Amino acid sequence: MRSRYSAFAVGDAGYLLRTWHPATRPQSLELEPSLRWVRLDVLEATERTVHFAAHYMDAGRTHVLQEHSRFVRNRDVWLYVGPISSS
Repeated sequence: MRSRYSAFAVGDAGYLLRTWHPATRPQSLELEPSLRWVRLDVLEATERTVHFAAHYMDAGRTHVLQEHSRFVRNRDVWLYVGPISSS
């Protein structure tokens, strides 16, 4: 999860796609260059889920993306499947 957040912060769409489960991965990913990701809070984590709050700035205003995400392990790599819930 933290590595995916870092990829958002530096604009590495390739890494995000590589760590996304093939069953739910989009064909392409456009990242919004005006967003500045400033902090990640992991609120709860289990073996296959992460509930997090990602804080970002857009046009001088602070926003929070909160999501409860599901992951699966494929060999030695954890893959993002998608949100269980988000706000």
